[in-house]
Amino acid sequence: MSDHAVRRVRLVISHIALYLVAAAFLSPLVYMLATSFKRPDEVFGSPPSLFGSVFRWQNYTEAFEYLPFGRFVLNGFAVAVCGTLVVLVASATSAYAFSRLRWRGRDGVFLVFLATLMIPQEVLVVPMFMLMKWFGWVDSYQALIFPWAFTAFGTFMLRQFFLTIPEEMSESARIDGAGAVRVFTSIMLPLIRPALAVLAVFTFINFWNSFMWPLIIINSVDEKATVPLGLQMFFGQQGTQWNLIMAASVISMAPTAGLLILLQKHLVRGIATSGFGGR
Repeated sequence: MSDHAVRRVRLVISHIALYLVAAAFLSPLVYMLATSFKRPDEVFGSPPSLFGSVFRWQNYTEAFEYLPFGRFVLNGFAVAVCGTLVVLVASATSAYAFSRLRWRGRDGVFLVFLATLMIPQEVLVVPMFMLMKWFGWVDSYQALIFPWAFTAFGTFMLRQFFLTIPEEMSESARIDGAGAVRVFTSIMLPLIRPALAVLAVFTFINFWNSFMWPLIIINSVDEKATVPLGLQMFFGQQGTQWNLIMAASVISMAPTAGLLILLQKHLVRGIATSGFGGR
């Protein structure tokens, strides 16, 4: 067999393997989508089937009527958007200070800041709750946003991206009379848009899917609960409405899927060019 034929066989095998892996990852999503259109008595029917006898579109409207799920979606969207904006501002400014500004003890402070990534979130829950209680923020939206908005991951990621930008670009701007703030806003920020897009997607998904912290800090569940807490409320004393849970789960996936599609081009550029090597 010629080398060309061997390469074609390997290519076909690799494509088949990729399709099988993709099918394995997509099969739960397909089952969730199909179940969201079933009648309640057909979810665990025997023999099992992927699709029900009819497409029950009412499941999506009933999901909003069974619980104030629309309120939960709005709460989650507001918390995720505000949290993402705070993370982008804090991470970009701190990354610029750690990478471009010269000040005593900069590298030592950055190492300490980076070491906070090794602390599990579960360890921080109790002191964070006490701090929110001291601020009077328990059962508030700001308690859902600010405690986890100042993390080292975004700073580290953007700092490594800043380090890949030639120093000559900022020096030429300073020669033209631009200060540190002008260099940051007019030169640096436009150059790191792909990295900001990657960080925005990761941060939005983290806020949107957060369950443990909202469960601890929120008492007015009907008013301030986010989507993960809302999904948990479908498991009640009156039984579990699996078809409504699947419909609500599909709805909960829409914002993150839309964000990924919207920022797809920037994500590809950011992941391809933001290597964490620095210099």
